[in-house]
Amino acid sequence: MANLKMKEAALIYLDRSGGLQKFINDCKYYNDSKQSYAVYRFNILINPSDIVELDAELGNHILHHPVKAAEVFQSVCFIAVKTLSLIGQLQTETQINIVLKLTHLPSLPSYSLNFCEFRLDYTSQRFYMMQGIVIAMTTVTKYTQGARFLCSDEACPLSKGFQYIRVHAPGATESATVRNDFLCNLCSSSLQEDRKFRVLGDKQIVEIITAKALHAFQGYSNTQPFRFQSLTIFLRVPSGISDNFRCLLSLTSSSCWKFTAILANIFASHIVPPGTYNFLKLCLLMSLVQTRDSNKELEDCLDILIITSDTLLVDRNNYGTGAVSIQAGSALLAKGGICFIGDLASYKKDKLEQLQSVMESRSITVYIPGKKFGDDTNQQTTFPIQCSFWSFIDMDSSSRKHMQKTNTLIGQMDCSLIPANLVEVFGLLINCNESSPCHPFLPTVQHTLKKAIDPEGLLYLASKQFTTEDFEKLLAFAKNLNVEFSLEAERMVHGYYLASRRIRTDSIFGSKLSASALKYLISLSEAHARLNLRNKVLKEDVLIAVLLFETSLTLKYGATVFCVAPNAVFPFELYNEEYLEQRDVYLTQCQQQLLQFIATYGPGTAVFASDE
Repeated sequence: MANLKMKEAALIYLDRSGGLQKFINDCKYYNDSKQSYAVYRFNILINPSDIVELDAELGNHILHHPVKAAEVFQSVCFIAVKTLSLIGQLQTETQINIVLKLTHLPSLPSYSLNFCEFRLDYTSQRFYMMQGIVIAMTTVTKYTQGARFLCSDEACPLSKGFQYIRVHAPGATESATVRNDFLCNLCSSSLQEDRKFRVLGDKQIVEIITAKALHAFQGYSNTQPFRFQSLTIFLRVPSGISDNFRCLLSLTSSSCWKFTAILANIFASHIVPPGTYNFLKLCLLMSLVQTRDSNKELEDCLDILIITSDTLLVDRNNYGTGAVSIQAGSALLAKGGICFIGDLASYKKDKLEQLQSVMESRSITVYIPGKKFGDDTNQQTTFPIQCSFWSFIDMDSSSRKHMQKTNTLIGQMDCSLIPANLVEVFGLLINCNESSPCHPFLPTVQHTLKKAIDPEGLLYLASKQFTTEDFEKLLAFAKNLNVEFSLEAERMVHGYYLASRRIRTDSIFGSKLSASALKYLISLSEAHARLNLRNKVLKEDVLIAVLLFETSLTLKYGATVFCVAPNAVFPFELYNEEYLEQRDVYLTQCQQQLLQFIATYGPGTAVFASDE
């Protein structure tokens, strides 16, 4: 009866706190997913003060016996799934993995873990609060959250179904979840793991010491000898996305384009109003998720060059009225991030040549003059560049420095101020002119004036629903996804590349597509898949990549037979769901045109040569 009473209290708490609706949304995400799961993991936010006031016994279980408390919530959630038919694939209660996330602990000494008086109570499985200084950490690695096992004897009833589920328990070693010596309880045959149902999570190990260790560096004297012992902590699933983004992903799961469209629409809403600069913001987001802190991924970085005449907007910041101040420029310090290098028109020829060399080799050589260190021999050291580059060309300032060409082709822009080879090393060339009739200037002015009145205010609903922290989590999660190409996506990207080489080739200069064009197409496709939080590149991702890349080619060389509109990626302003549906219809038509283009100008693309 006591257990039943706690289950009732758990259900009441979930309903009152909003946890039940979050649970339903998480179930919808799992139900819509095409991936197979042995274990369905749910995070439940718990406020100890509220739940103790509701039911003291359940509150005591959560604070002092959290493993048993999780079993109570597990039973409640399983009944909810079955009663409301939330996850069709779920079969057994053991497939539900409940993780209790506490908002805080009581401010009492017994709930704080004092490093200097640490009691080695290995049997305790309760919550503690600790504060310290991180002195070392590992990289993020994978561990097995859950696995499904089947009896190896096909005649055994337990060779099917979900009777044998292993879930990683707090404090357990990883071998407790996955081993090869488990036996069937019915026939004693060995159990074999069904690997396609394995559920992986992220793990990071950190070492921390007490803050009192700093006293040794602050002149404190202590006559007694002492030493500080570090404490090793295992962090499970350190990265993830917010509940709001998880819900949005679930609501847009019927389309491969809606989620990223909404992301671009609301991104940076504290800087520009939602709905403006969508094309640019989508490209910036794709560049961010494609910039990874790993040597082997350096060639996949996505560099962006913007052609604009709107470098000075009405703005007020800490330094008065003028352009927004962005401090950046160190490619070495931008490891795993972005190096913003400003207006290329302001750099001299030697600096532009150095930039081109760095971007092509993805490395920089630092010269150390020997005379500074009492040596006659100069030294040099080469460092890898692990960042993406963002830059722009101010057409207003460039027009004062040179006469622009008048014989440009349709859609082509004059970029002769900087070397053509430097333009070529940027993966994307973007024309960004928001003051055109298609992109009215007024919303930006209104936004800036409102910000001047209330600098800290959140002007839009999107800013309240999706915070900067939410975007940081989303991008950190997306950039660590390992993606692979589906067969039809691979054929489409190669088909477009081969067809484009043929139509952009002349007898004098040869192909206008550089050898790195295919690399950029692959990088763009992967970036859009990552931004969709998918680990497989689909043909819909390739379409966005092609539209972005073809727009860039048009700016460089002019339009061709595969004519792409400047606003092809965002043909409509995204007011509501209806406009998102219209955009999906338009992009579907673009996809058919792309397939027709490949069939016409890229015959034989199903067989790919090794050098391509």
